[in-house]
Amino acid sequence: MKSFKKYFIIPEEPLIVYKALTNENTIQLWTGEDATMSEEVDTEFEIFGGSICGRNIEFIEGEKIVQEWYFGEQEEESIVTIKLHEHKKGTSLELTHTNIPDEAYEDITEGWEQDFIAALIDFFEEE
Repeated sequence: MKSFKKYFIIPEEPLIVYKALTNENTIQLWTGEDATMSEEVDTEFEIFGGSICGRNIEFIEGEKIVQEWYFGEQEEESIVTIKLHEHKKGTSLELTHTNIPDEAYEDITEGWEQDFIAALIDFFEEE
């Protein structure tokens, strides 16, 4: 199991970024795919047409999102924590993803950077 931590700058204020990550309709806009999301703790979610799914653990509006991402029959929970901080260029998004299966690490980290975060940045830059 491996962990991944990285900071990204998103050109929008933290509350707006938070809403883009937690509102089902907005997720569909920036991913271009179906999504199921709720801000209720202990509900399941699916994004990118179901290619990413898991369970919502914690929400602090405009500040923090914690989710468990599912990877088959894995014993340890794979936890994604997104913290949003004000930044002079918008939002500093602090991403921590723990317990990534070794065989999926490269695909997951590339996916974070090239698909997930890139799509979110593009969404705000096009507005």
